[in-house]
Amino acid sequence: MAFEYAIALTGGIATGKSTVASLMLLNGIRVIDADTIAHTLLDAHHDWVAQTFGAEYVCKGEVDRKALGTLVFNDNEQKSVLEQFLHPKIREEIEKQSLQQDRFEFPYLIDIPLFFEKKGYDIEEAVVVYTPREIQLERFMKRNGFSRSESLQRMALQMDIEKKRRRATYVIDNSGDLKHLQQECEDFVATIKAKYSN
Repeated sequence: MAFEYAIALTGGIATGKSTVASLMLLNGIRVIDADTIAHTLLDAHHDWVAQTFGAEYVCKGEVDRKALGTLVFNDNEQKSVLEQFLHPKIREEIEKQSLQQDRFEFPYLIDIPLFFEKKGYDIEEAVVVYTPREIQLERFMKRNGFSRSESLQRMALQMDIEKKRRRATYVIDNSGDLKHLQQECEDFVATIKAKYSN
């Protein structure tokens, strides 16, 4: 059965989940990344993307994710078409990788951005990368070059970060600098190792 030793890694847009995933790998915790799987699958099905949304969303066999993202974020119908095509394929690949990881009989992370929103995974524990909403907004605007209203609109598509924090099994606080985040990750890894070495 998949997900036996899995812990969902989640957070909000621009809370630093990718950085945490990298730090976890450095600390010896394996990570399955749903976004990477989605990107690989999108590119593998670029013909379908071109036929469904238009050839302008594909360039040299790769999907222009930024352009496609803008389209689906502003059109619920198109978003639904993309999700219905992509999500079952993402889940299938995550399950396949999860079964491989379960053989090690030690916790690993599955990076699932919309873990609480979609409720599609039978994973009992979740670690939330937390950043206060104002810092989250600031980082998102800086990273993506979006306006405040556009950024708030994107953030509104996800569950509020405070709600996610309350539902988390573990919280990694990313409201400080990189050194602070590294310490948070090391503390989390120590907690996991202590729990599973008994």
